[in-house]
Amino acid sequence: MMLGAESLQKIDREIAKYPSDQKQSAVMAALRIAQMEKGWLSGETMNFVAAYLGMEPIAVYEVASFYNMYNLAPVGRYKITLCTNLPCALSGANDVARYLQEKLGIGFNETTADGKYTLREGECFGACGEAPLFLVNNVRMCGGLTVAEIDKILAELE
Repeated sequence: MMLGAESLQKIDREIAKYPSDQKQSAVMAALRIAQMEKGWLSGETMNFVAAYLGMEPIAVYEVASFYNMYNLAPVGRYKITLCTNLPCALSGANDVARYLQEKLGIGFNETTADGKYTLREGECFGACGEAPLFLVNNVRMCGGLTVAEIDKILAELE
């Protein structure tokens, strides 16, 4: 079995939200659940999700590769995705990017040598009033970023 029983139960709950002939509609939730268990989405994991949902693997790959919340390669324990869209850029995201890159010693789409952090660029997160901002592991949104706030967040992650 490619995914654990708990993950399969969660996917089954997502499938149940749709008519029985539309279970492919749960693909985004299934990928999220699989990624939470595995840490990233390998080809093998995506093939399993496709078979489980009765989809062609290419359809699952298209979804996973379109959205930046899915990890198609291993990432650090903490994936920091910085919004670099125009409102955030105008509010200081470029300065935040430079600071994070210097502080972590990595560029975008890189992972620290200790495997702790991966830094990514993201598009609009729909919270422009909190700009500049980033997401930690696609879950925790941190806005109004200053050097002090970034240092505080990184210390919390230690």
